[in-house]
Amino acid sequence: MSEPERVAAVVVTYDALPWIESCLDSLGGVETVVVDNGSSDGTVAFVRERYPDMRLIESENRGLGAGWNTGIRETSSTYVLLLNADAWLPNGSLERLCDFADTRPRAGVVGPRLLNPDGTLQRSVRGYPTVWRLATEYLFLRKLAPRSSALNAFYAGGFDHDEVREVEVVMGACMLLRREAIEQVGECDEDYFLFSEETDWCYRFRGAGWEVVFFPGAECVHVRGASHSGRLYRENLRGHLLFLSKHRGAKEAERARRLLLASLRLRALVFRGERGRAYRDGAAWLASGDAAGLLGR
Repeated sequence: MSEPERVAAVVVTYDALPWIESCLDSLGGVETVVVDNGSSDGTVAFVRERYPDMRLIESENRGLGAGWNTGIRETSSTYVLLLNADAWLPNGSLERLCDFADTRPRAGVVGPRLLNPDGTLQRSVRGYPTVWRLATEYLFLRKLAPRSSALNAFYAGGFDHDEVREVEVVMGACMLLRREAIEQVGECDEDYFLFSEETDWCYRFRGAGWEVVFFPGAECVHVRGASHSGRLYRENLRGHLLFLSKHRGAKEAERARRLLLASLRLRALVFRGERGRAYRDGAAWLASGDAAGLLGR
């Protein structure tokens, strides 16, 4: 049997036309699988015409994690790069990611340094959600001491994203995964539709003894929020509850639901416009049942 390719890329698209060209151009020469989750903006036709050598799979929209799994199953490489459709890699970044992973045989996940399109840092290291960490975020406590690990562990307060570090979570906008680790830990949990799927996966990788590593020697540009445009705020809340229910138990998830409900009701009093509407909608959803009922458990 021939040796497997070193790396293949998986890109999941959903109405990604504004950014998909930059994304896929940055993967030139790399085996790439594009999984489209039901785009209606011409993304499929554009990819089919512009990138005929890339494998295109049209799928019903079962969420980002399900799209990742579909694409990964189509590859056999040593490493798999998961890249958002609204993200792209500067020249040499993918090679540097793979070279670094070669030096860390227990690294199951490696995340690069993310940049905003204007070149500024996009903080991409995260902590697992806990009730306290959700309180520091949703009650704006982290604003009091943004560099504090006590008040801002959710966003790795105090870490300047300037050194190699083993972390809890790296953002799923760009992640290099080792196939050996995937085969041991299993696929991404498809119960998550969008948000927290990478948090759950990183938690499982680390629980199985693999490292999740931030590597600033490679960079990726990411148009934050472009892929969902704020339409799925409830899914963000649901992701927190699902993670806590799965890994901390039903009581912890219910405590988090009550905290989030109170904080969103408070936010809805302070903010107006679209942001205020999102908070009111989120609060209405959280108030419609307990955590177990909201998660269908």
